[in-house]
Amino acid sequence: PQRTYIFTFLLSSRVFIHPHELLAKVGQICIKQKQQLETGTEAEKAKLKSFAAKIIQLLKEWTETFPYDFQDEKSMKELKEIAHRITQCDEENGTVKKIISQMTQNLLMALSARSQYQEIREKFRQPVTDKGTILKTKPQSSQKDILSVCCDPLILAQQLTYVELERVSNIYPEDLMQIVNHMDSLDNHKCRGDVTKTYNLEAYDNWFNCLSMLVATEICRVVKKKQRTRMVEFFIDVARECFNIGNFNSMMAIISGMNLSPVARLKKTWSKVKTAKFDVLEHHMDPSSNFCNYRTALQGAAQRSQTANSNREKIVIPVFNLFIKDIYFLHKIHTNRLPNGQINFKKFWEISRQINDFLTWKQVECPFEKDKKIQSYLLTAPIYSEEALFIASFESEGPENHMEKDSWKTLR
Repeated sequence: PQRTYIFTFLLSSRVFIHPHELLAKVGQICIKQKQQLETGTEAEKAKLKSFAAKIIQLLKEWTETFPYDFQDEKSMKELKEIAHRITQCDEENGTVKKIISQMTQNLLMALSARSQYQEIREKFRQPVTDKGTILKTKPQSSQKDILSVCCDPLILAQQLTYVELERVSNIYPEDLMQIVNHMDSLDNHKCRGDVTKTYNLEAYDNWFNCLSMLVATEICRVVKKKQRTRMVEFFIDVARECFNIGNFNSMMAIISGMNLSPVARLKKTWSKVKTAKFDVLEHHMDPSSNFCNYRTALQGAAQRSQTANSNREKIVIPVFNLFIKDIYFLHKIHTNRLPNGQINFKKFWEISRQINDFLTWKQVECPFEKDKKIQSYLLTAPIYSEEALFIASFESEGPENHMEKDSWKTLR
């Protein structure tokens, strides 16, 4: 079958059967075929060789796309046994041995890289509020802000894209399939227990929240109105550059940060901001008609990516939580099985098509060089809690109505 079919099959099979059980079934087929075709006639030998080639193709694609399926000993043992049998099917052909040993080597490298990343991630996995120190009161204006580290909106947008692509590269198709896999479904009862919970999706979601809160913090903590206005306009320009690059996730995080109540209530600041550019951004991210405008822009970026010659034009980073919601709704709307008991392959074909798009986008190499100073600031600058944001906001522009006066009293 074509690659897309194999991918869809391997991706969706885990909803119904554990990967190592599926691999064992492949192993059984190998034994049967080998016994049937071992009579020794030339025609049978040719059939056996052709069968071996197809099994190699399947294993190669399986180990490349879902290396994590082979992390337990059972699966690794099964893989080695199948490989051994396949080599026997075509012993005089040295290439078969070469392909299999190369495949095993690549698999071990992929597994080791992933476990290293997991160890690092375990160390740094902290809730969003722990990022940096949370300050209850406003710092002195002498404290460093984003503009002292980077005052060019394009460069900051590029550095945000660098962070995004780095985070996205650690999300795997089976992580995304967890959205379907963790649902309570009868089909799922036997393999749900030992699905390793993935933190990759959470970590990426946390990054979005951190960026939103960082934007709000940077704006609220500026004491002078003129400088605050400049900060707001700077972030509008950064979000616009993110949009032009195709980095919709950072763009959405920045807009979300500017729409948080402590920032949105700063009317005197906003009255000085040239809001035409912000209105354009808001239009792109308008939630009406299921984010119709955003989806049109995403489609445009995806088309540009397909025909692009440079990595710079290939970048597509979708709004991640919308992407996740789409998969979730596809799963909720359609049943896993058809009325006749067969698997609803059409549903899984559509889910895998969307996941496949995501995988294509995440493989783009970042065309921008890493700026350590900016990256360090983005990932370690102190972020205010919601409470601290309101305190900073009220200190900049006093409460305007009864509700605001009450909450200001409570906060003090």
